[in-house]
Amino acid sequence: MALLPILKYPDPRLHTVAKPVEQVDERIRTLVKNMAETMYAAPGVGLAATQVDVHERVVVIDVSEKGDELQVLINPVITWKSDELQVYEEGCLSVPTIFDKVERAERIRFKALDAHGNEYEQEADGLLAVCVQHELDHLDGKVFVEYLSVLKRERIRSRLRKQQREELKAGV
Repeated sequence: MALLPILKYPDPRLHTVAKPVEQVDERIRTLVKNMAETMYAAPGVGLAATQVDVHERVVVIDVSEKGDELQVLINPVITWKSDELQVYEEGCLSVPTIFDKVERAERIRFKALDAHGNEYEQEADGLLAVCVQHELDHLDGKVFVEYLSVLKRERIRSRLRKQQREELKAGV
């Protein structure tokens, strides 16, 4: 297994729309393992393939307390969203050190393939519902900061560019 480099906002590759996985094979299972290792090491609770510059519809999520309940979503689709909304403070491995409130559906139902290519359907609420919606946005080329005002987005973009320049100077 290997840790994968995570793209940082405002990298334009984060806006690439991911293509469906045609076949769940050993290549995809290796991608899933590497993504899971990367997510846990970051540390985070979700990671979309888009964030590691692989533009296929693959997501790994683990919202458990102990970090031992990995969920794999291949070709995920939200099939239903509740009318009720919830506001969660979100963060993102591609937007380090930035957290802000985003409004999303309180409950969802989604279907996906697991790492063996078996289809499943699941209902989610709370953090899992937020995480699934957040990661599926990545697959559609959208980063959570795009829900924020233009002013906030520009401040974040400037702050992260400055941070990236400082890291380059320091040789990080």
